[in-house]
Amino acid sequence: MKILSPILLLAPLLLVGCGDSARTFGLTRDAPDEFQVTTRAPLSMPPSLGQLPTPRPGASRPQELSAREQAESTLVPGSFSAGQRAGQSSGERALLSSTGTNVPDGIRDRVDEESMRLERVNRSIVDQALFWRPTPEPGIPVDAARESQRLRENAALGRGLSEGQTPIIQPQRRTWMDSLRFW
Repeated sequence: MKILSPILLLAPLLLVGCGDSARTFGLTRDAPDEFQVTTRAPLSMPPSLGQLPTPRPGASRPQELSAREQAESTLVPGSFSAGQRAGQSSGERALLSSTGTNVPDGIRDRVDEESMRLERVNRSIVDQALFWRPTPEPGIPVDAARESQRLRENAALGRGLSEGQTPIIQPQRRTWMDSLRFW
């Protein structure tokens, strides 16, 4: 009985180690990952065909990022997209001028930056249980009535849409009594 009890205690531990031995000895086949996709930089039309670089057989594509740049763009989305856009083509400029609006340079980068700030992370059940209060919305709310009035005044005076201060709604300060409430 004294010998049997340590064997019974060690048997499950020894059996756990045997579960992966077939793979270790190469007796099982691992199927390839069908969801693994090689990433290639998207094809794009240059602003003019006269600016095309001369092809170099065997050289890497100019729009492809190095492994380090790919890793950095994965960690910091949008870090390399801004540098790739050299300028607007003549067609883009003609289209924008026909709309009658003056679009500032870098508007796409600005919108991307604001969108990244507004992305919300899904809260897990544990987070909801530990932190029962809803998280405050990111950003500052704009006072719609005063903003509409500011835009009308700018249009009447012939100024740009981005001139002047955007009116915001000031958040209320919480007191220590507010933190005691559970509703």
